[in-house]
Amino acid sequence: MKQHQYFVTVQHLKDAKGEVSSYAEKLEFYSRNHDDIFQIVEKLKSANLFDEQTTQSFAVGLKLFSEVLLEQRDHPLFNEFAPHFRAFMKHMKSQISSTQ
Repeated sequence: MKQHQYFVTVQHLKDAKGEVSSYAEKLEFYSRNHDDIFQIVEKLKSANLFDEQTTQSFAVGLKLFSEVLLEQRDHPLFNEFAPHFRAFMKHMKSQISSTQ
């Protein structure tokens, strides 16, 4: 399957107390996805479900997770969860469609 390729960077800026992070390193990794994540972000923005930063965070997290779930669908960890996730995705897509 052809996939979009991404490079993801996560940098810890401040801890829960608002103090500057003591972590010097960043999490940086390559990831693939069958969907165009930028297009997903735009669809979610137009649905106006959340503010812009929440929308971006939600879309990226969801698509990174869903790709692992899809690629590892036979992993026992996902046995009970997968049907619920599929139901959630259908529900979310219906919500987005109804706002456009």
